[in-house]
Amino acid sequence: MKFELKPVPEGHVEEALALAQRCRTSGEPEVAESVCLDLLETDPRNEPVLRLLLLARTDLLERGLPGAVDRAREILTRMASEYDRAYYGGVVCERQAQHLLRQRGKRTGFVAYEWFRYAMEDYESAMALAPERPEPVLRWNACARTLTRNPHCRPDPNEHFEHEIE
Repeated sequence: MKFELKPVPEGHVEEALALAQRCRTSGEPEVAESVCLDLLETDPRNEPVLRLLLLARTDLLERGLPGAVDRAREILTRMASEYDRAYYGGVVCERQAQHLLRQRGKRTGFVAYEWFRYAMEDYESAMALAPERPEPVLRWNACARTLTRNPHCRPDPNEHFEHEIE
């Protein structure tokens, strides 16, 4: 069954964006995602909406849905700012790492480690693009502390990965 979606009334973008934020913070990322998709129908380049959509989709990583990382990363290609693409790319990787870390499976520590390192690479790219911005520094430090506190979250001793971190 298919439904014809209704458009957001003109002039109510800010109210709808506030609703999406409230839904996200109250644990309803699916509703936040839906509101953002509605808003992007009228303005596909709205950067605050794109950022909130990406964050709502990273909230959905906790559900372990197939393709969730790809759905979140798809938003990166729509962001105009190179800094935002780097920073929010790091957020996607970090949140995937956190999700894996909570799984406590046989190899999840190794896989989570790789996702944290990818996040740290993205944060370093964001730092290089905007050295005055504190967010990527703070997120990089949070990843480093998480890795330090979780000794099971480490490189796989049977594989060798090179990271292009400068």
